Amino acid sequence: MSTSSRYPFTAIVGQDDLRLALLLNAVSPAVGGVLVRGEKGTAKSTAVRALAALLPPVRTVEGCRFSCDPAAPDPGCPDGPHPAVGPGGERAARMVELPVGASEDRLVGALDIERALAEGVKAFEPGLLADAHRGILYVDEVNLLHDHLIDLLLDAAAMGASYVEREGVSVRHAARFLLVGTMNPEEGELRPQLLDRFGLTVEVAASREPDQRVEVVRRRLAFEDDPAAFAGRWSGEEAGLRERVAAARALLPRVRLGDGSLRRIAAVCAAFEVDGMRGDLVMARTATALAAWAGRTEVAVEDVRQAALLALPHRRRRNPFDAPGLDEEKLDEVLRDAAADDPEDEPPTPPEEPGGGDDDGPGPDGGGGGRPDPGDGAGDGSGGLPPQRTEDSGAPAPEDAPEALTGAEPGESGGGTPRPASAEQRAVAAGEPFRTKVLSVPGLGAGAAGRRSRARTEHGRTTGATRPEGALTKLHLTATVRAAAPHQRARGRSGRGLVVRRDDLRQATREGREGNLVLFVVDASGSMAARRRMGAVKGAVLSLLLDAYQRRDKVGLVTFRGREAEVALPPTSSVDAAAARLQALPTGGRTPLAAGLLKAHDVLRVERLRDATRRPLLVVVTDGRATGGPEPVALAGRAARLHAAEATASVVVDCETGPVRLGLAGELARELRGTAVTLDELRAEALTGLVKDVTDHHRARRAA
Repeated sequence: MSTSSRYPFTAIVGQDDLRLALLLNAVSPAVGGVLVRGEKGTAKSTAVRALAALLPPVRTVEGCRFSCDPAAPDPGCPDGPHPAVGPGGERAARMVELPVGASEDRLVGALDIERALAEGVKAFEPGLLADAHRGILYVDEVNLLHDHLIDLLLDAAAMGASYVEREGVSVRHAARFLLVGTMNPEEGELRPQLLDRFGLTVEVAASREPDQRVEVVRRRLAFEDDPAAFAGRWSGEEAGLRERVAAARALLPRVRLGDGSLRRIAAVCAAFEVDGMRGDLVMARTATALAAWAGRTEVAVEDVRQAALLALPHRRRRNPFDAPGLDEEKLDEVLRDAAADDPEDEPPTPPEEPGGGDDDGPGPDGGGGGRPDPGDGAGDGSGGLPPQRTEDSGAPAPEDAPEALTGAEPGESGGGTPRPASAEQRAVAAGEPFRTKVLSVPGLGAGAAGRRSRARTEHGRTTGATRPEGALTKLHLTATVRAAAPHQRARGRSGRGLVVRRDDLRQATREGREGNLVLFVVDASGSMAARRRMGAVKGAVLSLLLDAYQRRDKVGLVTFRGREAEVALPPTSSVDAAAARLQALPTGGRTPLAAGLLKAHDVLRVERLRDATRRPLLVVVTDGRATGGPEPVALAGRAARLHAAEATASVVVDCETGPVRLGLAGELARELRGTAVTLDELRAEALTGLVKDVTDHHRARRAA
């Protein structure tokens, strides 16, 4: 991308945290990169692409495809050996984009196995990791990146090198880069291992100020009308910012990080229970870069505070349902306590009001992104909802309130004097999540890589060999040798080498695990409305959602109550979005079980058209009652048989409680040709035989 066609960094206004985090990495690449989280249209990608123009040029060995530094060339460079000291060229710093759908060969490079076997030549074509060496590797929508690419990124980030090994042929080259990722949290979270590799994280959001939004549109339209002229108007500011970055880089080695600052950093990381030591190191590097950016040679208290706000929010999340962020009042308290241990320390600078003091105005795609309030109901398990109250008295409902008082349907047992049930109860907080055993789809799939059900994948254990269709990606060496061996005399073989031709090559077939579409169908009717029971049900579904997150599934949520069913969340990779919908789910009314199953059938039909390889797992959470509409029981049975006819793997979570049980959930499971399991059996310690039961059940169906 030419400079004139790139939106100027200095024209991006608002988004103070985003711009600061990117500039700190330009000053000190050792900070470790930036993860930018936020809604769409908030200048995330624009800011990252504009950063490359501010980086100083890179000196490289002439003709080296791996960007070796002439002052210290890589001794293992595939294009080497290079002279220890020699002439070098100079080029602009690169920003390399990694597409979400890139292949493994595109990322790490392609090794020509055919030439390696037939000619004994290591023919290597560098990939994106080589292009990004000593520059920026940018991943838009990094949370959608496939697991096998994430594994390769983790290896390269940890070792500073990329290794390509295929059937005993190995190539290694240096790969040190600034990792920058952007993501929309609504589309799913990152794996914890990759999340921890980002030095800093920032949250961005569009401005709600009309004046800023007007300026956003005005500048963006001016840029689109004439990019070169727009960039020219900002060239002076861009040059000034480049000079400031260069000056801060030159000052960085002289910045002193004193023992007092180190104690503050350690105290903050300990107080916020940050795992490992990477958080401490990133905070130290960030505080040093902040001091250099401000033109100081001594790290101050405000540098440590700002470093904590940028480096720690994503390191203190314990599960994907935790809200990111840092309690700034607690942070100031920890810094004050640390200052009390050192009388010479100055008190921490109070935080500035968000959104003020910037001359530049709003950014091109969105205005300033103020930091979210960490106290908005986060971490209390209630999603910020008020306490559960009964409709008629306004008093908190007791934990053991009988279902007749909280919306139970006629015929369900309950103590006390019955009162008219409310048509809708407020949302009940979920119970504590627990660890579940895996529920898997029987058979062998071929969907996206994940960790749930068996599937044919590019990675995993080798189960056989086949002729390659298209380019060879995974050579099965033994099968290739067996195919070539009978023809050696006819091919005039002489000497020790094996004469291998294209027709001899065999592709390895491998078996691993795939991610599935787990569609939850949750009964929110009056028969489920008892507070204790609904809390347990929500806790069980949250547990299954957490399991889906860990196994890289897509999830969807269908709820039914009253007269109809609705898609509370279309299939998505964002399990925290599903958790939020579940927490806010109200209950009450009749039980349109058939409507819930039919709505689930429609969702699965559409998803099969969108992604035919991703197999579904239907999880129906209900007590089995059906009271909505004409002939509700018969209609529910017909709806269940629709799923059975399409061989949809299903599990019914039986939520029926009390001394007298009707066993309706078990009847529903039989209609679905699935498996029923109680809430207690969902727990890991009680679920040992469930997967085997599901698999045996489907095997029996196929045999019949």
